[in-house]
This record gives sequence, C-alpha cells and structure tokens, in this order.
Amino acid sequence: MTELPKVIIGQYSQKGRKKINQDACRYHVPNDPFLSTKGIAISLADGISSSNVSQEASKTAVSAFIDEYYSTPESWSVENAGNCVLNAMNSWLYAQTKRSDFKYNIEKGYVCTFSGLIIKGAKAHLFHIGDSRIVHIRDQKPNVLTKEHRTYVSSQESYLSRAIGMREELKIDYTTMSLQDGDHFLLMTDGVYEEVSADDVTQVLNNHGDDLNTCARMLTEIAYKNGSADNLTVQILKVDTLSDDNSVDLHEDMSELPLPPSLEARMEFDGYVIERKLYKSARSHVFLATDKETGESVVLKTLAAELKEDSAARERFLLEEWIARRVNSANLLKPCLANRKRAYFYIATEYIEGQTLSQWMTDNPSPKLEVVRDIIEQIAKGLLALHKKEMLHQDLRPENIMIDNTGTVKIIDFGAVRVAGIDEIHATPPSPAILGTAQFTAPEYFLGEYGTPESDQFSLAVIAYQMLCGKLPYGNEIARTHTRSQQKRLKYRSVLHDDLPIPEWVDFALRKALHPEPLKRYEYLSEFVYDLRQPNKTFLARTRAPIMERNPVVFWQTVSFLLMLVIIGLLYWR
Repeated sequence: MTELPKVIIGQYSQKGRKKINQDACRYHVPNDPFLSTKGIAISLADGISSSNVSQEASKTAVSAFIDEYYSTPESWSVENAGNCVLNAMNSWLYAQTKRSDFKYNIEKGYVCTFSGLIIKGAKAHLFHIGDSRIVHIRDQKPNVLTKEHRTYVSSQESYLSRAIGMREELKIDYTTMSLQDGDHFLLMTDGVYEEVSADDVTQVLNNHGDDLNTCARMLTEIAYKNGSADNLTVQILKVDTLSDDNSVDLHEDMSELPLPPSLEARMEFDGYVIERKLYKSARSHVFLATDKETGESVVLKTLAAELKEDSAARERFLLEEWIARRVNSANLLKPCLANRKRAYFYIATEYIEGQTLSQWMTDNPSPKLEVVRDIIEQIAKGLLALHKKEMLHQDLRPENIMIDNTGTVKIIDFGAVRVAGIDEIHATPPSPAILGTAQFTAPEYFLGEYGTPESDQFSLAVIAYQMLCGKLPYGNEIARTHTRSQQKRLKYRSVLHDDLPIPEWVDFALRKALHPEPLKRYEYLSEFVYDLRQPNKTFLARTRAPIMERNPVVFWQTVSFLLMLVIIGLLYWR
C-alpha cells in the first residue's frame, strides 16, 4: 500500500485597517488518485490598493488556480499545468480590464499578485507573481523562496512591476524543491511580512504549532499591532508525512491482486473465454479472449510470472492501461470498459483484427510513396495525442504498430511510455534508460539523456525510411555511439542512393528528422509530416540547379547582354 503525503494547513485573512479585504486565499487536499497524480494545492492573492475591483481579481485567481489545476490532465507535469492555468487566468483578467471603464488605466483594473504552492510526492512546486511571499522553514531556519516583483524609485517610493492581469503576457517565477518531514511553508501578503520578524514566526510556531489556524491568526495580529496599514493574510502548511520515495499507486484496487493462473485455450477466466495465445515476451503474455457477457473479442495481457514480486514492473504494467484510459485517439490502442471488478492482476484492451506494420512491410516491400505517407500521418496523429498529454512513447517500432482491416493504423504498446506527471511524483526521477529497440531509438538515449518529442520524431522517421527502402538510415552504427563526437561522425545514407522513384525533397525531410542532434530536427512533428507531402521551400532552394544548368541559352544570352552594357559604358566614359 502506497503511503500518501499528509499535510496540516492553517490560514487566516483580515482586512486590517482598510475598509475591505482585497486579499484571498484557498487550499485543497484531494482524495486519491488525484492526491497521488496532482498533489495538494494552496494559493494566495493580494489585490492592489489603487483598484476598487482587484478583490474580484484575487478571489478569481485563488479559486481558478485550484479548480482549473485539478482539471488539467493527470499526465501533465505540475509546471506545465500551473503555467497553463495561470496564463489563461492572466488573459481573462487582462481582458476584463480592457472591457471595463479602466481599459486605459490598468492600475485600477482587475490586477492582483499571486503565490501558489503544490505539494506532490516528495517535492514542492512554487508559482509566484508579484510581491507576496513564500517562506520555507526547516529546523527553525526560515528561508525566503520568492522574489518581490517591485521596482523601487526611492527608499520611500516603489511600484509593482509584475502581477496577474497587468499585461497581455505573463512572466511566472517557477521553482521546485525536495521536501522533508516537518517542513513548514508560509505564504504571506506584504501587509504581514513587512511587519513580522523571523523571531515572531518561530515563537508563534513553537508555542502554537499544533493549531496552524491559530498561528496564522496570531501572525496577522502581530502585524496589525506593529502598525501594518494593509490587508493581512497568512497561510501555513506543515509537511507531516511524505509519500513513499519511489512508489506510485495508480490502481490501488488492482495493485494487490494475484497474478492469473497459467492461461490456456478454451479456458474460462474471470468472465472471459481464452481463445489462443497471441504473443509472449520476458515482460508479459498476451491472449485473445472472448468476453462472455458481451461476446466481443478482447486482448488480455498478463505480467510474466517471474516479475510478480517486482513492484516497479507491476507499476509500469498498470501504467499501460492508465495511459490508454487518458488518451483518446483513433490511432492509439483503446482499453476495454471496466464493466466488472477483476479478481486477478491483468489488463484488457480492444482486439485489432489486422497485422503489424512489420508484417505489412514484409508483404509490401516496395510500397507507393502515397501509401507510406498515409501510414506515417496516422502514426503521427497517435504520437501527437500522447505528446499533448506530456507523454513520450519511447519504443516506436513496426512491431508496436497495427494496421486493421479498414486501413486504420494504431500504436498498440505503451510499456515504455514516459509520463511527465508520473515521473515527478518520485523523489528521485527514474534515470534515463533505453527502453526501445536499438535500430529505432534516437541517438540521445545512447548518451544517457532523457527523451523529448523530437526523439519520437526520430523513431517515426526511421520507420518511414525503412518503409521506403527496406534499410536503416545509419545502419547499426547509432547503438555503437556513446559520445557526441562519435554521433557527429554518423553519415546519413540517402534513400536516393537506391535509385528509388522518390523526390529529392522527401529525402531532405527524412534527413532533417533523422539528424543525430535533436535540436536540428523539426521543432514540431506536424512539420515533418507536412514536408513529406509538400516540398519545403528551403529544400527546393537547395536542390534548385543553377540557371547555367537549367537553361544554358538564357544564361549565355544574359552574360552577353551584361558584357555589352559594360562595353557601352566604357566607351561612353572615354
């Protein structure tokens, strides 16, 4: 059973000496699975005193951050999710001001500062804009984690330089740090921290640390007594117990189930009838089965018996179905509906009647370019659906791709997929590993680097190349390169060398997508797919022959005309 993070949170907000309270604060501790995959969120906002509507901006900011953050995909990293939510919030508040009577005076519009904290796994993720403050306390030693976005004209005069809703574009400070049991985080508006000392904070926590709501209230009262003229808001979060260092319980109801017995044809098993074995590997066994309740053909996948005590293998096995349920694409394998509770540890997916791309390539050794384009485009759609959810496939190869009887192409194996939002749950992220087949693996993996969407692009380009000429662009050399200098010596073998009826600009597109350096590939996968179908102007400029070769008559006529002009000019000036 996975140990989930436990925190204690207290907060207090008062208007102080002002007529209204323009501060706002909120937190949310979800139930699992969101507690594991999204974490605990806490947010604080401070309206600007020059505006009579900034309290609305503050309330919107803290509520929208939490509500929308938990609406983002579980597969997204905290950074990506938080940035997307805050940028959307900024755009909305900025638009509200531009539609209001204050469109020419932003300082009277819907503007506020913001500080947010996400506790996920064994890490804290901080988002900050403006002059509120986040303080971390460990072993009674406070450490300010945020920077005030305020420009000082003099010691007595300053103005806010960055806030939500202030400008069309938002610049966000984002940081992350590892946690320890007993860590405290204080989120405070400037009305508090400018009048409260580190000793005040330490004394309050020491004397009343078992009631953080009381601690928050007492700190605002100290600030008030010390003369603060601003609104006063404090949030305190204490990390009581961290989650397990390297365990993620994605399916608590399944993780402890026993492995199935040895499955054989015609055997009845958990509401299915086993038809035949489809595939066996060191990691899993795959069977075709019929659902007794619906009569539909399904695929059952079981973990190899040798891995039943391997918690990491069980986690990755369950991750396959977790991924399939969160990405909807016609070009990705679909999981079966969970219409009944399982008694054993296995996953069930749709059955695709067709053949693997590997078998298709054997049956079609010289496919037409248009057919290759269609298959590559469909695979790319599946990859883009994964990338949109911050997932990398990492093991794209012909054996992991199916073509059904209608011509629909589907990526069928998610066993090596890397999910950004799951990786960051671990206190120590998994080390980069080569999970795919060497011939289709991008060069950066052999340098011990993490993959990127450009890595999946490389694998897709290898498949396209192999479909066109039946060979590999670098042979088997990539797997032997373990330094950048070695990879720089790799020589791309043009598909045009085999005298195939392929336009030269298609070869240029392949060459770019297959570049050993990720940054020199296409920035977007869609660009590669487009360039396989439409000549890239850059490639055409490179391949366009000189005018002397294309039309020598025109060339020499032009040269003769220019020489004549020169001679006339010389005669004229004599």
